[in-house]
Amino acid sequence: MLVHLSNPWFVRRQLINLSGIGFGTTVLSSVISPSSNTGFQRSAGVAFPSTLTFDHVSHDYAGQSTVDDICLTAEAGRILCLLGPSGSGKTTLLRLAAGVETPSSGRILLSGREVGGPNRFVPPEQRGVGLMFQDFALFPHMNVLDNVRFGLTALSAGEARDEAMAALERVGMSHYARQYPHALSGGEQQRVALARALAPRPSVLLMDEPFSGLDSRLKDSVRSETLAILRETGATTVVVTHDAEEAMRMADSIALLNNGQVVQTGNAEELYYRPANLFAAGFLSDINILHARVSGGKTETPLGSFQASRFRDGENVTVAIRLSDIEVSESKGTIPARIVYRRFLGVFDLFALSVPGLDGMVRVRAQAGSLKSDLHDVMLYVNERDILMFKSA
Repeated sequence: MLVHLSNPWFVRRQLINLSGIGFGTTVLSSVISPSSNTGFQRSAGVAFPSTLTFDHVSHDYAGQSTVDDICLTAEAGRILCLLGPSGSGKTTLLRLAAGVETPSSGRILLSGREVGGPNRFVPPEQRGVGLMFQDFALFPHMNVLDNVRFGLTALSAGEARDEAMAALERVGMSHYARQYPHALSGGEQQRVALARALAPRPSVLLMDEPFSGLDSRLKDSVRSETLAILRETGATTVVVTHDAEEAMRMADSIALLNNGQVVQTGNAEELYYRPANLFAAGFLSDINILHARVSGGKTETPLGSFQASRFRDGENVTVAIRLSDIEVSESKGTIPARIVYRRFLGVFDLFALSVPGLDGMVRVRAQAGSLKSDLHDVMLYVNERDILMFKSA
């Protein structure tokens, strides 16, 4: 397809159309057309965070369900992380919110107004929603300033330049305004993409795996900078990630998804300490899994006896214990174990231990250097408060 780069409106619409065949949705416009009669009119210079609501939203591709009856709200001015494995429906929800996809059933609401559903469909360029995807999608033939001001078509040339420069200053990239994307590092490109997303002052900012292309050292610093900028701007933000630690670092609230459904919502502490099921427990942290049967209100496992009063006698349960919740020492503990191997991970040592009565191995994470390097036999202790127990499927 021939894309006429001389016509910004045409490019913007074509990028939206091409997004379904792998081109990649981008942030190119989140301003409202002045001629729009949708009730969402605003200029690029105005920023009012909106509440984004998925009201019993479902979607399918060629009869294959991708999201199923999702009810979820991103509160105005807050950061919501959509967390889950690949194929769980996270990116589909972003595309629905942006207007790139339409729901099979249910409604998408912005501050209570329907923008996608059976009664109304507001086009992507009229929603006041900014998009930032993991490939950044910067135009290689445009310098940094022109990339950032590309979507500010509702403003005069001078106003668009001022808004773009203000956005670049906000992310610390104003001195790169005349550079081209190929001359920037991955982290610098990420900040330019963020500036472009923020320049139109979107009421909702959607970010799909925005840090996945960065190396681990750079990721931490860029993520922290981005979080500070998002807090400063106050835009409602929805971030897609498969990294539980990233979600816990960034989010005011987290929605954990699996197989197109919401498994659990809450803040980081709620999901970590009170997971709804075994999937949630295992996605938020590394766990050891033991199988047991309830007898006399307790379960007997190779790692100890634990209360199970909320389960019926004779019921099969799954016991989950985080690696960091097992104490290992040379002599203090109640369960004997033998070190099969250990791996140095910097701050921590990772141990694999054999335990009497257990076919598999128990994994334990302990402070590096806490056990002598030539030690083979150790003792384990598990505090009952650290036990997670679920009914077996």
